[in-house]
Formats: sequence, C-alpha cells, structure tokens
Amino acid sequence: MTEATGIVGEFLSLKEETDADILAMQCGDFYEFFAEDAELVADELDLKVSQKGSHGSSYPMAGVPLDDLTPYLSALVERGYRVAVADQYETDDGHAREITRIVTPGTHLETSDDDAQYLAAVVREGGGDGGSGGSDDATYGIAVADVTTGQFLVTEQSGADATSAALTELYKFDPAEVLPGPEIRSDDDFLDEVRERTDASLSLHTTEAFAPGRARHRVREQFGGETLESVGIADAEAAVRAAGAVISYVDETGAGVLASMTRLQSFDESAYVDLDATTQRNLELTETMQGERSGSLFDTVDHTVTSAGGRLLREWLQRPRRSREELTRRQSAVAALAKAAMARDQLRETLGDAYDLERLASKAASGSADARDLRAVQETLALLPAVAELVAEAERLADSPLAEVLERPDRDAAAELAADLDEALVEDPPGTVTQGGLIRTGFDPELDEIVDDHEAALDWIETLPEREKRRTGITHLSVDRNKTDGYYIQVGKSETDQVPAEYEQIKTLKNSERYVIDELVEREREILRLEERRHEMERAIFERLRDRVAARAQLLQETGRALAECDALASLAAHAVRNDWTRPELSDGRELSVDQGRHPVVEQTTQFVPNDLSMDDERQFLIVTGPNMSGKSTYMRQAALITLLAQVGSFVPARSARVGLVDGIYTRVGALDELAQGRSTFMVEMQELSNILHSATEESLVILDEVGRGTATYDGISIAWAATEYLANRIQAKTLFATHYHELTALGEELPTVENVHVAADERDGDVTFLRTVEDGPTNRSYGVHVADLAGVPEPVVDRSRDVLDRLREEKAIEVRGSDVADGGGTEQVVFDLGSGELVSEESNSSQQVATDGSQMEVPATDSDGQSLDPETEAILDELGDIDVNETPPVELMAKVQNWQEQLEDSDADVS
Repeated sequence: MTEATGIVGEFLSLKEETDADILAMQCGDFYEFFAEDAELVADELDLKVSQKGSHGSSYPMAGVPLDDLTPYLSALVERGYRVAVADQYETDDGHAREITRIVTPGTHLETSDDDAQYLAAVVREGGGDGGSGGSDDATYGIAVADVTTGQFLVTEQSGADATSAALTELYKFDPAEVLPGPEIRSDDDFLDEVRERTDASLSLHTTEAFAPGRARHRVREQFGGETLESVGIADAEAAVRAAGAVISYVDETGAGVLASMTRLQSFDESAYVDLDATTQRNLELTETMQGERSGSLFDTVDHTVTSAGGRLLREWLQRPRRSREELTRRQSAVAALAKAAMARDQLRETLGDAYDLERLASKAASGSADARDLRAVQETLALLPAVAELVAEAERLADSPLAEVLERPDRDAAAELAADLDEALVEDPPGTVTQGGLIRTGFDPELDEIVDDHEAALDWIETLPEREKRRTGITHLSVDRNKTDGYYIQVGKSETDQVPAEYEQIKTLKNSERYVIDELVEREREILRLEERRHEMERAIFERLRDRVAARAQLLQETGRALAECDALASLAAHAVRNDWTRPELSDGRELSVDQGRHPVVEQTTQFVPNDLSMDDERQFLIVTGPNMSGKSTYMRQAALITLLAQVGSFVPARSARVGLVDGIYTRVGALDELAQGRSTFMVEMQELSNILHSATEESLVILDEVGRGTATYDGISIAWAATEYLANRIQAKTLFATHYHELTALGEELPTVENVHVAADERDGDVTFLRTVEDGPTNRSYGVHVADLAGVPEPVVDRSRDVLDRLREEKAIEVRGSDVADGGGTEQVVFDLGSGELVSEESNSSQQVATDGSQMEVPATDSDGQSLDPETEAILDELGDIDVNETPPVELMAKVQNWQEQLEDSDADVS
C-alpha cells in the first residue's frame, strides 16, 4: 500500500509517536479515527465506518462529534483501552495537530461511577524474583491515587507474608489501572494474581520513573520538601519509588490533575483491621459472591445522599479501624444523630443538594471544569454554613463529634470563595465556555459595556423586519441568520416585485428570495466583532475563576470530606433507627458477647431468629455443629459482621453487644473450584487455611466453615483436628469452627478454651424443624437425609438412605442391591467395618480361619469354581486388601483401579 499523505498520513504519523492503543484526532468539528483504529472503535462503539482516500489508497474512517467525545472515551477506557487525543490548533499556515493527553483507565476524569477510581503502582525490592509466593526479605511499595478526587496514599509491606499483603491491598483498592515496577514485570505469577483479584488494566511505565532518585525528587516537588519525613516514609524506598512513578504517569498522560493532589498520606496497616481478599469476598462486604452490589453489606447500610458520602462509607467497611478513640468518636456521632431525628432528617435533606467537591477540585485543576461545575462548587460551599448551623442549633448534635467534623474546613475561606463565584457567574450558566452568557452583569464594567453594545446591535436586528415592512409595504418579510449566508432579509416570491433597489439578492429559494442591505452587513460585522470580544473576555474571566478554584483544591477537598463524613454518619444512624440496632460496647479484651444478635443483611429479607454469642478468655474457641441448612454459616458470618460493624463505628444488629477490638478477621467459607487455574477445590481450601494459620494472632477473629471436607475422610478429620489444636493452643485467636466431623466435638471436653455449641432442631414423628437457635453442647446427629428430602431428592433415594442409615447405626448388615437383580441375580450382605472404614461382605469375613495359635489365618484365594488364582491376580487382591479407602485421595484411588484393570486384562490375554 502506498504511503498515506494528508489527514490520514498525519494520523498515522501521530499514532507512531504514542504507545496508546487508539488515537482520536481532531479534524474540525469531529474527532476522527483511521485505519485499524477506525475498525476497532466501530466494533466497540457501534460506529459507522466509511472510507477515506489518500494517495491512491483507501483507509477505513470513523468519527464522533467534537462535543460528544467524552462518552465515547469513557466507553473505550472502561474496556481497558488507552486512548491518545490529538487536538487541533491554528498556525500561520492554517492548522496543525498534536497529542495533548492520553486517557487511561486510571487517569480518566469523566467517570459516571461514584466509586473511587484508583491508579496504583507497585514496586518490589529484595527477595529475588520472588514469584507469587514472595520471599522473606522482599519489600513491596504501593502507591494509589484517585485522580478524580486527588487522594494519594502510600504504604510498604515486608516480611514473609509481604506478597500476600501486597495483593490484599490491591484487592481492597481495586484499582482501574496498575503500573508494575521493573522487578515485577517479569513475574507472571504476581501479575496473574493481580489480574485474578482485580479488574485492573496493567500498563508499563518507563523504568526511569521508578528510579529512586528521580521518584524522590518528584514526590518532594509535588508535596513539599519535608513531606516524606512528616508522614514517616523518608526511609521507605519502595513506597517512594511507587509514589514517584504514579506522579510521573499522571503528568505524562496529560490528565492535568497534579494540582489537586495536595496531600500525601501514609496508611499504617497497623491502624486498620486486616481483611484479606478471601474474607471480603466471603463476608460479601461490597458485593455478593455473584458479583452483585445488591445484597451486600454496603448495599444494606448505605443510605447516603451524596456520592462522596457513599464512597467514604464503602471505604470504612473495607478498612475498619483499630483505634478505640476514633471508633468511640464515630459511635458518639451516630448516637447523637440517632436520637435527634428531626435534625438528622433536615441534615440529610440539606446534604442532598451537595455536589462532589473532591471531584470538582480535580476537574478544576485539570482545566476541564465548565461554568456549571464552578456553580456547583459555589452552591456546595454555600451549604457549609447551613449544615454547621443545623448542627449548632440541635443540642444533641452541638455537643457531639459532628460539630468537630464541621470545624475542620476553613469556613471563612469557603464563604469568601463561594461569594466570589456567586458574584461572577450567572445563576444558570450554559454548558460550554465558548458561547458567552457566563458572567453576571455588574461583575466587570468593560464586559458590561461590550454586552450592552452587543445587545443593542441585536435589538436593531430584531426590530429590522417591522421597520422594513412599514417602509416597503412588503408583508412577507423576515430577517434570519445561518452559517452560510450570515444575516439576510427573506421575501416571499409573490412580493419580490416590491423589493427596493438597495436590496442585493444573494440566493433564490423555491418560494422566496434572500437579500442583504449595506446597513445589515455593517451591523453583522459589528455583532460578530462584539460577540468575539465578549466571548474572549468572558472566557478569560471564567478561566481566572477556574484557576482560583484549582488553587483552592485543598479547601474544596477538606470541605468535601467533612460533608461526606456527616453524610456517612447520618446514614449509619438512619439505618440503626430503622432496624433497631444498638451501640456496642468496645473493649480491649478478647470477649465477644452478643445478646440477641442478628445478621445485618439476612434480617432484611426474612423473619430472623436472634441468637446469643459468648466468647472470652475461657471460651475462645467454639466448635459449631448442627444440621445442614440450619444456619451455622449465617451464625458465624453474623459474628464476624457484628465485629466488623463495631470497628467501623456503627451500631450493630443486637439487643446488646460487647466487642473486644480485633486486629484482623479471617474466614474460610467454602471454596470455589479453580480447576481452570490448575488448583482444585481442596488445594484452595488448604491455601486459605494456610493463610489464616500464618496471619492470625491472639487478637484476631477466625471463622472456619468446614475444613478438610475436600479429601478422604480420615485425612480431613486429621487436618481439622490439628488445625483446631493449633488455633486453640498456639495462636489462641477467637475462633468459630463449623464442622460435620462429630469426632472434633471431643476436643470440647479435653481442651480448656474449646467449647461446643450447636444449632438446635426439633424432631417429632419423623418431621424435623430447624429452630435456628444456638445452644451449648454438640449436636447428636446431622439430619443430612432430611436435608436431601427438603432439596427434592427423589423419594426412593431418600427412603433407601434412611434404611441404610438406620442399619449403619445399628451395625447391622446392609443388603447391597446390584444391577444384576434385574437379570435374576441375588444380593450381597455387607457390614461397615469401623476399623478399616470399609464395607466388607459377610462371605469375605468367613474366608478367615483361626490358626492353632489363635491368630487369624488367611485361606488361599480361589475363584468361583474353587480353583487357585494366578499369582498376578492374587497380588492385585493383596494390594487391594492393603488399601484404606478413607486414607486414599479419590484421584489416586481411580488411578490404582485403572491400573488393576489393565493388569487383569493382560493376565486374561496371557491365559487365552
């Protein structure tokens, strides 16, 4: 294909300059895509493809209007594409184009999602290649920035569990885009884990951006020379490198939001409750197991009226606090809001008019804020005094920590900025900054004079038709304007013979003629000159206002956070009142005492049966038994969620509760089969158990819903038994362990801190009712057959199950009904041998005889005709007799059976 020239050639040349996936190039009033980019965008966005000729060749072309680019950009970025935008500018020779920004998943400002949108960088130092398993001397530096709000956080993770901790942090923030450092780019295991745990796009940034010296310089330049020392990360080299890379990436992509990144925060993980990815998923904090928001804890307790308030409440749930002082402060605010019903409702109604100041600050800093955005800033800043007055006038709120929250922003500075914006901007400004009509009359005398002249000229135009009708006697005469002809006088065909000589004809239409006159041409020139001057002045005034707002980004962020906190606290109070939640008592001890506790989500959809829970130093490990479907899992999750809500600062679903603060909540609740990733259900189960045993401390809460069920029975019991001893004796964490291995209940009698509890059931006349109440002591049976009946298992199977279960309990022989019954064959009597864990036929029992010394003596094996078996077959039978089914994993057992079949077939072939 011949090399392209013209617009297509310019497009392809610009595309070579960028590593973006797609280029959008401005061509007049459109952004155009050419060649492969046009076909890709057309497929993704359902655009029409046309052809553009260039130097004898034809290229696919697609485009979108200039003012409609944003929604198309958002759609492409949400699909993970990086889009370069080339804007057009005027030159002496006409116009040219250059790439002005690269929009990526982590740097896109125009998001419609209220959730935080994080860009993250992760760096690893030491530990060799590490792999996803990490290394004892590995250190990870993580920086996350939300370009839409200016939030910027850094941390470091080190030690034996550093890799797991780093992945957990990425899961918590769920970034839209991740920049892996040079040491991580070749670590496929780590990157695969990032892809599995998040929806992030992975983008490569220049290695130089991660260089220690350059990164440190960028951080100091952005946040101030003493910032690293003041936030305690001056010696955290990995964290500084990650932070520097994020700043560099935001700068180089042209997002223009660096001015809104005013505060660097180091988040100390010791200040927060450890919630790994598995626990967040199992407890369904922000989404259900099916990936839906509806039905999650966040969806249940979120009654916020602002997007910023909802974002903050979500953050609280994902990062509960350990500071008793901070939690008490939040609780006191919630308590005051719960009691002051009228003031709470007025507060929420007022906050409902607030816009997202944090995001507006970023838009102002990037230069993308329009007049409506600045008016939104003004209106929200103006709410601050009203909110403060509401709080001050309500006695309960005035004495609560809510008043302290509203004292954080500089109210005088906020009021001054709001007044200045209100003085400058019209009440309802247009959506663009190029059309004029943005600035109030009286704000700028020079602009007012131009506006007056412009409006006078427009008045002359508006009254021209009536004057000309009177002067000429023409009745069908009008004055209008379009882009092609400018201003013109239009006369109907039936009256063109009355047109004066000074009318100059410019166009003939089907039913009319268009004319101009010298005075109209002069007025048009004056109007165009005045319009151009007015728009220039208004734009200049507006840009000065926008720059001033951008310079006060920190004020906007502080005010926005204060209003968001009021909203989040009021949401928790509203939920507590509606659902009869109570304020928990916080303690530094190890107790968890709940009177009439409920599950916060389940209680919304069903008539919930409350339960008590009592744990302390003498009762730290509860073995929970009971029937399937009776509520064991709900009971344990409810304990975890009550603990979590208490450490959010929320009230909890209970009559009363005393909660000892924990440093982490760890759960193992079922396991999704991950065979596609080469990991069996049992392997996932063991990895989750391993993480808990390595991570939990005596200050943790551990929830185990079945351990060891994915392997042979004796293996499973052994693992569950050993894990119980380790948790109870070595770690000494508060633990609730649900199990169907009734053998474990014996530990409740032997270990001093282990107790048995069970979910009760009532059985009368063969009917079973699950009472949903938890009582002390172990259960006496599992009711599994009853659950099978409830699940709709065919009646013959259920009846046969009951019969087999009864005979097993009575240690009676069971009649095995084989498939040969239909052919007239008989049945075989077997019994369950407790010693081997196998079903043994009665005939095989009789094959053993007593030797003269009283020991069992084996009778030589024979076939059905009494003939001795060949050595190969006899060896297979010996091997079969040595196998313990309960000790052999299913896959290994199947392999052995297949091998025996092959040996027997070979043996038969030799005989024949």
